[in-house]
Amino acid sequence: MAYNLLKGKKGIIFGALDEKSIAWRTALRCHEEGAQLVLTNAPVALRMGTINQLAEAVNAPVIGADVTSMDDLKKLFEESMKHFGGGIDFVLHSIGMSLNVRKNKHYTEIDYGFNQKTLDISAMSLHRVLRTAWDMDALNEGASVIALTYIAAQRVFPDYNEMADAKALLEGVARNFGYHYGVRKKVRINTISQSPTKTTAGSGVKGFDGFISYAEKMSPLGNASADQCADYCVTLFSDLTKMVTMQNLFHDGGFSFTGVTQAVIEQMEK
Repeated sequence: MAYNLLKGKKGIIFGALDEKSIAWRTALRCHEEGAQLVLTNAPVALRMGTINQLAEAVNAPVIGADVTSMDDLKKLFEESMKHFGGGIDFVLHSIGMSLNVRKNKHYTEIDYGFNQKTLDISAMSLHRVLRTAWDMDALNEGASVIALTYIAAQRVFPDYNEMADAKALLEGVARNFGYHYGVRKKVRINTISQSPTKTTAGSGVKGFDGFISYAEKMSPLGNASADQCADYCVTLFSDLTKMVTMQNLFHDGGFSFTGVTQAVIEQMEK
């Protein structure tokens, strides 16, 4: 059901790879709620994914951008503002990549060159996006920016590896830039800590299927789906949450504040 929560708003969605991705589902919901969109991803992801199908569904242009390149990001914002005929009301940062995970490097034996690239792409890219928008005055008054994160930034999940450090850094960037952008233009910047979700990227984590099952049992409401996360993003992009900023918002069915559940105890006693 649509409520026209984003009617007249204009936004950029980073990271829609395929129909499983949260960014993809969020783009569909934003379009349903009346938003105009620009879709973007890294050039290699544009070749691997099926983003053009999404572009047709939401009537949006696709503008490739390497998030480690300030020149690419400047071009992205310039072309987006030209397309929209003005400033931007919301941004979704759904970007993450771990070279050490891809190379099966254990956390205690990570390659530091790989690690720098992981942090650069997965966390400092948010700073670059915000810095570019800041320098170009691209975000409208009261705009909203969301970055997707995970509870491994606060708790240890061994196989999440260096991405836990990347998410912790990402959340720090959101808080710190959130202060400055809030003072300057009432721009809201938050992170959403989502349940483990069966996306193409998430499935690359060792033992992921087993952990999804565990999280389901540990969450009073069960795991939040990609579509439910998209719904939550819509509320944060809307004018209903104008005073919410610099927060790490858990969207995980209660997992983050549950010590143990009867379902987990029963599983352990089998």
